[in-house]
Amino acid sequence: MRFVALTLAGLVTAGAAAADRADTVSIVGSSTVYPVATAVAEAFGETTDFNTPVIESTGSGGGMKLFCAGVGLDHPDVTNASRRQKSSEAETCAANGVEFTEFMIGYDGIVLANSKNDGPALDMTKMQIAMGVLAEIPNADCTEFTANPYRNWSDINASLPNRPILVLGPPTSSGTRDAFEELVIHSALKGIGCDKATYKAAEIREDGAYVESGENDTLIVDQLVKDGDAIGAFGFSFLQNNADRLKGASVGGVAPTFDAIASGEYPVSRSLWFYVKNNHVGIVPGIAEYAEEFVVQAAQDGPLTEIGLIPGGDDDQDAMEAALDSLF
Repeated sequence: MRFVALTLAGLVTAGAAAADRADTVSIVGSSTVYPVATAVAEAFGETTDFNTPVIESTGSGGGMKLFCAGVGLDHPDVTNASRRQKSSEAETCAANGVEFTEFMIGYDGIVLANSKNDGPALDMTKMQIAMGVLAEIPNADCTEFTANPYRNWSDINASLPNRPILVLGPPTSSGTRDAFEELVIHSALKGIGCDKATYKAAEIREDGAYVESGENDTLIVDQLVKDGDAIGAFGFSFLQNNADRLKGASVGGVAPTFDAIASGEYPVSRSLWFYVKNNHVGIVPGIAEYAEEFVVQAAQDGPLTEIGLIPGGDDDQDAMEAALDSLF
C-alpha cells in the first residue's frame, strides 16, 4: 500500500494527550495476540534505542474499531487480531483515510480447558460443544430449531461428564469469539446440512451456561482453577502457559498440541495477524522497526514458539518479509 506523507503537526490532532505519546508506538487489539506482542515489545524496548511500545488488550473487534477510526496521534499505530480483518473494517479504514500493511504472524488453536485437578481431560466433538452453547438447537437435518434444553454435559451425550454446562468464553468484541463461532458452531451446523444464512444466525445462549468473561484470559484461567465445573474457551498459548494448572479438551479425538495445530490435524485452529498504519510510519519512531522485530521473532526458529505461537510455513514467512520491506 502507498504511503501518505504527513507532518508531525498534522498528526497531533487531540492536544497534549496525543502529543505525550508521539515517541512511543501505540498498539491495541486481540487478547490472544497480547502476550505474544508484549514479549516482542519488551524485547524491542530492551535491545533498541526506541521506547517500549504501549499495548492495550481491547479484543480484535475493539482494536480494529480504534485502528480504523482515523489518522493522528489520538489513534493507535498497530492493531493485533486473532482473525483476519473483515471487509467492513477495511471499508471503515478506507473511509477514514487509514492505509495499512497486513502481517499474518502464525497460527493458534482455540481450546476448551478446565482445571487440571478436575478429573480426566475431556474429549468432545464440535457438535457436542455447539449443543452445549447454542441458544437453540437443530434437529438432525437442520429443518427445525428448539430452545436448548440441556443443562448438564451428560444430557447431550452419556459419555460426557454429569456436570453443569458452564463455558467461560470470550465476548463479542473478541476475535476468539468470532473464530469460536466460525470454527466450532458454524462448522458443526454446516456439517448437518444447515445453509449459510441459518448457521450465521445461530446465537450463543444467554441463560448462564455461557458466560462472557471479558478480554482478560488470565482471569478466566484463575476462575477455572476455582470452579471445577467450568470450562474455558481461549487461545492455545494460554493453555501452554498454564499447563501446570489446566488441561485441554480433545476435539474429535485430537488433543490441542503444538504439533497438531501446526499440522492442521487439530480441527479448531486459526491464523493470527497484526496491522500497521502506514500513515504513521516515519512519523512515530520505531513502527517499522517494531514490525521487523515481530517478523524475526515469529520465524520458525524464533522465541515466540516458546510462549505458544505456532509459526507459519516458508510461504507465510516470505509474505511477512515482503510486507515488512514495504514499510522501509
